[in-house]
Amino acid sequence: MLMQLMLRTFLLVAGLALTATVSRGDSEIVIAIRYLQPKGTSHSHLYLYREDGKLLRQLTNDNSGQDVDPIFAPDWYSATKSSPSFTSGGEEEAPSSSPTAPQEESAWPAAASESTPQGQHQSVTALDAMADAKDRPPEIIKAPDGSGEIFWRKGEDKEDPLDWVMWFRDSKSGQEAKVGKLRGFPSFEPLQIRRNTDRQRSRRESSDVDGQRESVGEREQANQFLFEGPLRLTFFSCHLDSTNGTTVEAFDFNKRKLIQLSPNWATPIPLPGEAEFLTLTENRYVEIPGSAKTANCSYVERWGTNIKETCYEQHEPPYCEGEPKVRYARKGSAAICYGASMYRLGKDPAVITIRSEAD
Repeated sequence: MLMQLMLRTFLLVAGLALTATVSRGDSEIVIAIRYLQPKGTSHSHLYLYREDGKLLRQLTNDNSGQDVDPIFAPDWYSATKSSPSFTSGGEEEAPSSSPTAPQEESAWPAAASESTPQGQHQSVTALDAMADAKDRPPEIIKAPDGSGEIFWRKGEDKEDPLDWVMWFRDSKSGQEAKVGKLRGFPSFEPLQIRRNTDRQRSRRESSDVDGQRESVGEREQANQFLFEGPLRLTFFSCHLDSTNGTTVEAFDFNKRKLIQLSPNWATPIPLPGEAEFLTLTENRYVEIPGSAKTANCSYVERWGTNIKETCYEQHEPPYCEGEPKVRYARKGSAAICYGASMYRLGKDPAVITIRSEAD
């Protein structure tokens, strides 16, 4: 009970701490971060960042437990009406008059050991490009604004029935450009960004659809595209191997290029109304400073419209590695993210929350 009260206090502090700083007009994000230490037990604390990555202050420092799943003060949180979540876990409950302390057993990733590897993503299933890919290519992907489409042609390896190469066709000019092969191809699948809203969950209304009752609260929107102003992306998950696991690649319709968001996993998190997005990014085998130990780590990162990338043309297949605008953590740290909450002044929704149990 004491720990629950402490966590509840911490969550409120996150909201109150923002009150003195939002006057500048910047969005701010509070993140539960556990910086891994070479010895002893490390603890997750709450850190308040400005959207440009400047650390404003550490909000908690008590080492009697782990601080996880922060949300901004409930008067702001409930007033936003909606808060997108991106998780394959159970449905979140609508916020009540006071924040509820998160359950320890639902925290992700596991906090039992400094060097315990994070589990595989249960929500990701590496699928063959097509069960009958020998006879036909993977499905054509059309841009939602009608500007063009991704399609596939056979590669040079005539003996490989799954040797399909990605191409892009411009709808206006009809010109075609070769994009290349997805890393890990043919084990890939378009990545669906799911969006649940608190408005839908809290109303729990029902409607009659084809004679059947449907709970509005159970509806879920899914889309593989992120088109927001000049930001025009679609995402793919690609299984690499047993060491690197599964990665996420974004196809940039502006550059007509595939960009890898992480050597390992990265969950895209849109920021509605902004031509930018967040990712919950995993990095495997990160060296813990001051030791020879490594750990699987996770960070919240922010990406802009013009993603910087480094391309490796000599690699087979060639690929480009993206660089985020901001990583909300100490430089060179080995850390684990246990949830985050962003307050966006003057934007809708005003609060976006990332739960620690998200995959």
